[in-house]
Amino acid sequence: MVAYHLAIDIGASSGRHILGYIDNGKLHLEEIYRFENFLCEEKGSLIWDIAHLVDEVKNGIKKCVEIGKIPTTVAIDTWGVDYVLLDENKTEILPAIAYRDNAVIEAKGRVEKIISASDNFFRNGIQPLNFNTIYQLYRDELSGKLQNAKHFLMIPDYLAFKLTGVIKNEYTNATTGALINAGTKSFDFELLEKLGIKSEIFTEPSLPFEAVGEFSEAFREETGFNSTVVLCATHDTASAVMSCPLGDKGLYISSGTWSLIGTETTTPILTDEARLSGFTNEGGVNYRYRFLKNIMGMWLFQNIRKNLDKKYTYDEMMHLAEESSYTKRFNPNHPSLTAPDNMINAIKELLGDGDLSLGDLLNSVYHSLAYSYKEAVQTVERLCNKKIELINIVGGGSKDEYLNRLTSKYTGKRVVTGLSEATATGNLLAQLMYCDKNLTLEKARELVLNSFDFKENFYEL
Repeated sequence: MVAYHLAIDIGASSGRHILGYIDNGKLHLEEIYRFENFLCEEKGSLIWDIAHLVDEVKNGIKKCVEIGKIPTTVAIDTWGVDYVLLDENKTEILPAIAYRDNAVIEAKGRVEKIISASDNFFRNGIQPLNFNTIYQLYRDELSGKLQNAKHFLMIPDYLAFKLTGVIKNEYTNATTGALINAGTKSFDFELLEKLGIKSEIFTEPSLPFEAVGEFSEAFREETGFNSTVVLCATHDTASAVMSCPLGDKGLYISSGTWSLIGTETTTPILTDEARLSGFTNEGGVNYRYRFLKNIMGMWLFQNIRKNLDKKYTYDEMMHLAEESSYTKRFNPNHPSLTAPDNMINAIKELLGDGDLSLGDLLNSVYHSLAYSYKEAVQTVERLCNKKIELINIVGGGSKDEYLNRLTSKYTGKRVVTGLSEATATGNLLAQLMYCDKNLTLEKARELVLNSFDFKENFYEL
């Protein structure tokens, strides 16, 4: 009898429910449900519609009943840094503000008057980005929102709570927001105390491969079946990297709304050069570290397409770029691109050319991204003292053949693709490892190699 496992993988723009099962020694994936995720504006703030997220998570689980494939386990991963606060009655303290909201910038400045960006980095190894959870929590402390809070849950922790009634804080996602001390691997209560953020709202970090709990009685009645909710690496990039067969000389690019480019280390790299280069040390499975840089990725194309009222498909936009010879570059991580009213105009302003054709603008985005990958690879080689030979591009953006080609040309490295659902795959591997204690991370990655068709390319400038 086939044992099914359900990966619920939610990004900043969409979510999907993917069933996984083993057959003939291979992992098979089946997408059964997909839904849209989006930012909302409320009273001048960018927020998440968490009621919508909960409903869609539940709708996708109910789809399992419709198709007659009941999962023995379920796990949820999402983007990082954002969270939901609960009061003493475990009722949401709303709104759940999104990381792209600009109100947190003032809080960041005030935090850095209490503890400098460099000192903070040496404590947690996390790049001091405007939207880090630590700054968001300080904003909530200043506004009084934290006053009645009794529980803190990152978004996937919150969704698991809504299915089970159990409150847990998962380690990998907690690291993304600069909350975890890199030395103790627990919440940095000394730092939180300095900022006046009460420590009792946090639980001791739980690790991937642990159970959260079974469906609550109410949800069992709602679905007609029971399942165990398991902790995967709940930060989507941590799950993606878990599924990635890196090898000693490999580097990954998790290509989605963000491009997360980096390598895997067993100790954090807490140096000034790492900090000044914009690198971060996010937590991974088995207390590994994802030494990486966040680069604005498909977010640029998503917003350009939105500005064009979705007149073009992504493939059509890619072909327009390929036909252009315009290669002037800009910084993909420029602050003006975080949440612009109009992405096309914002890029034109950075390039200093208001009359740029669509094809030329798109080609500039492609070359700017590929060049930023080159710089990141060179930094990894220098700071990790190793020669990178191969880049694994995973995630939805790995389907963009033109960007893959340019990545190989700019970096001079071999590029491997073929794992477009890397995050869901890592999510499922965690569930398999929960069920089979003999399945190690190394064996799980071998399963990935045996289950998917990988394509390797090398291009020269």
